[in-house]
Amino acid sequence: MNIITLENISKVFTERKVFDETSFYLQEGEKVGVVGINGTGKSTFLRIIAGLEEADDGKVILANHLVVKYLPQHPEFNPEDNILDCITRGWKEEEKIDKETQAKTMLTGLGISEFEQKAGTLSGGQQKRLALIEALLSNADVLLLDEPTNHLDQRMTEWLEDVLIKFRKSIIMVTHDRYFLDQVCNRIVEVDKGKIYSYQENYSGFLKLKAEREEMEFASDRKRRSLLRTELQWVQRGARARSTKQKFRLNRYEELKNMTGPETDGKVELGSIATRMGRTTVELDGICKSYDGKPFINHFSYNFLKNDRIGIIGPNGCGKTTLMKIIAGRIEPDEGTVTVGQTIKIGYYSQMIEDAQAKMDPEQRLIDYIKDVAEYVQTSEGPVSASQMLEKFLFISSAQYSNIGKLSGGEKRRLNLLRVLMEAPNVLILDEPTNDLDITTLTVLEDFLDHFQGIVIMVSHDRYFLDRTASRIFAFQPDGSLKQYEGGYTDYMLRLEEEGGSVSIPMMTSAGKTAEEKKVSKEEWKKQNAENRKLKFTYAEQKEYETIESDIATIEERIEEIDQEMVSCASDFVKLNALSEEKDALLSQLEEKMDRWMYLEDLANQIANQ
Repeated sequence: MNIITLENISKVFTERKVFDETSFYLQEGEKVGVVGINGTGKSTFLRIIAGLEEADDGKVILANHLVVKYLPQHPEFNPEDNILDCITRGWKEEEKIDKETQAKTMLTGLGISEFEQKAGTLSGGQQKRLALIEALLSNADVLLLDEPTNHLDQRMTEWLEDVLIKFRKSIIMVTHDRYFLDQVCNRIVEVDKGKIYSYQENYSGFLKLKAEREEMEFASDRKRRSLLRTELQWVQRGARARSTKQKFRLNRYEELKNMTGPETDGKVELGSIATRMGRTTVELDGICKSYDGKPFINHFSYNFLKNDRIGIIGPNGCGKTTLMKIIAGRIEPDEGTVTVGQTIKIGYYSQMIEDAQAKMDPEQRLIDYIKDVAEYVQTSEGPVSASQMLEKFLFISSAQYSNIGKLSGGEKRRLNLLRVLMEAPNVLILDEPTNDLDITTLTVLEDFLDHFQGIVIMVSHDRYFLDRTASRIFAFQPDGSLKQYEGGYTDYMLRLEEEGGSVSIPMMTSAGKTAEEKKVSKEEWKKQNAENRKLKFTYAEQKEYETIESDIATIEERIEEIDQEMVSCASDFVKLNALSEEKDALLSQLEEKMDRWMYLEDLANQIANQ
């Protein structure tokens, strides 16, 4: 039974069309994950369903007596209310008796134990967790969750994952956590260029079905271009008479010529950006840091190696960001030393855009914000201008002279990431880079980190991101020390399991399984993880992929030249025969090239989506 229907809705913000006569429905019990590039309208989609925004056209139909609860990205509470009052407001007395204990248990599970604390004293992350519990304990028939995993550490994310898997009512959530989408959702909705595409699958199934949909679109376009070439050859020969049939062929040629192919997403394509690194990198010796007598970092020593990929994990508030700031030289340790080599150039991408030089003036233009750092940056492809880099980061030319204030939260984060990379660092410090970045940007950032010639130090609660990028994990311990584990997040979890205790291992697999069904052996996980993580172009394939389209264009141009020559030498049978043989050989070569291009394009899509 449909409980929510959006019928042919349209929505325009200034010159940008967010939704273009598109539709959506929700059935009872569905758990829908909403994905798409930042700025495509995912949050607007939730707000329209919640009744907080109106569509310009179309209908929004909710079932009778349907209760919808919306969790925004940045919830707000009365700063004078205590924590329990924020959750229980509006409850009947009998509900308070039944649910107050449950609320306290949830709050404790999410790291909030002082229940009489005022909401105004909570951090933004704590307020998000408070709003999440309020939503989970509400009597809503449908939960609308906008980035529910932001500000949750790995343990909290796994707790929420388990709660939502067991949740019996409907959920629509926007999140970029790919493991979370895969485990919780039984349907993925993609917001793309004003349209809504629905896939009755979890995230793994969505990737497969999306690739098939795009391949069908490209196959249709290849067929159109092939027909267009045939019609073009006929038109160039010249019609001998103006019969109805020939007029029809001319009309068909014009129709084919005016048709557009499938519109593809822009991609955050980055060449390697880095500065040369000398022998001394970054060396930490006996680092200690305490606040109010509580040790956060306890005698941590490590010498970073060239091309290290280090993931730092631990519960919220344990000192991860403090450690990042010590490495970056933004705060001093209480004890120990930090040695930074003379050739080291650190790029710091923080959770909050806190650097005075990097803070965003809503009235400043995008192009000026990037040019404040550099007019050009040296990449492996040569010098690239600030405007070109903005285009690579999905900010089209016409948008570069718009004000920053018009951007969504995720677009601002993407812009700030570009600003950090424009500094051409050889040590990248990424503090929660996955918050607010869309999956498309994340996959290309991951690919960029594969080729980055330097050190990467990252704090992230995104398990997939750590599996994809980290080769060594440092986990904070309760006493402030850090314990080293080789490999990514899953390797770390397997080591914990070997050390004692049962852990759940995230898998890209079918949603809706029981906890026992989702537990896997070390060998099974490593086999699957190897398949999911290591798909890449070979060096030869990469070179071929970069040139194959120009090769195809060259062959097609020669075939067109031959057609023209054949018309001009129609009475020279010797030359005509030679041209005909050359054309046959080129057509055969073109067919092979097209087949090879289809294979490489498919492989590129799989690499981008893995």
